[in-house]
Amino acid sequence: MLIKPPHKLGRLPLNMLAPNIITVFALCSGLTAIRFAIQEQWKFAVLAVALAALLDSLDGRVARLLKGSSRFGAELDSLSDFLCFGVAPGMVLYFWSLHTVGNGNTGWFVVLAFSTCTALRLARFNTALDDPNKPAWTGSYFTGIPSPAGAGMALLFMILSLEVDAAFLRSPWLNGLWALLIGGLMVSQVPTYSFKRVKVKRELVPLVLLGVGVVAALLLNEPWYTLFLLGAAYLATMPFSYLAYRKQRAKDAAVKDAVPADTMQADAPEAVAEPAPDASAPDASTPDASTGEQPPRLH
Repeated sequence: MLIKPPHKLGRLPLNMLAPNIITVFALCSGLTAIRFAIQEQWKFAVLAVALAALLDSLDGRVARLLKGSSRFGAELDSLSDFLCFGVAPGMVLYFWSLHTVGNGNTGWFVVLAFSTCTALRLARFNTALDDPNKPAWTGSYFTGIPSPAGAGMALLFMILSLEVDAAFLRSPWLNGLWALLIGGLMVSQVPTYSFKRVKVKRELVPLVLLGVGVVAALLLNEPWYTLFLLGAAYLATMPFSYLAYRKQRAKDAAVKDAVPADTMQADAPEAVAEPAPDASAPDASTPDASTGEQPPRLH
């Protein structure tokens, strides 16, 4: 009886590891936010969550750029998102404000509810990636608030309190109800804009770059006011995203009703020779020729 030798692990190229390294950095940043909260270093705790969100926005793009996407990286990214944007913000809020009400029990309920909403939101997003019947335009929208934005929204009053010394901003009831509202929006069916596919006209590029420079200058000089205003501006886009989504759905339904499927089948010839695949035509499994995007990593 022949015994096969054990399978030897081959070497992985660096481009396969770079996205996962960024994800691990994000994971460590989320954990460090909890440590800063325990030490009551609130500014560093908020910055650690913000850094985790920044790194989370980079790992998927680096994976697509270096063609290093993998199932392992997708699962690691999803687990990191749960800790950084589900557990860490809840714990930061708990140590900052929520522990002061109901012997901590009421505040801990908020932490559990917010973390559960984040886990459900991530699970729904991951399973939705496997749906082959989604219209292409749905990629321009998220269903509910994405988890990184949800983490920032949950800390919105805390961020403002770092600049404005007002007692009501630290109220456990205000922050608890606000965190529950944001958690509900994460698992809701409310469509929100996905800015990954936003295209800018060439004549507007200088204005966009100017706006980025202004925001960067504000972040360096007045970081907490700027972060609060960015969060408020994101919330203000939600009614517009809902209206745009409804309009697009209505337009898509009108096109389908105008050309019934049975009419198309009746007019079709009985036998049509299937043409040979064109090597120059884009395939569904390859990156989009216009955007260069590959199937996204799980979020």
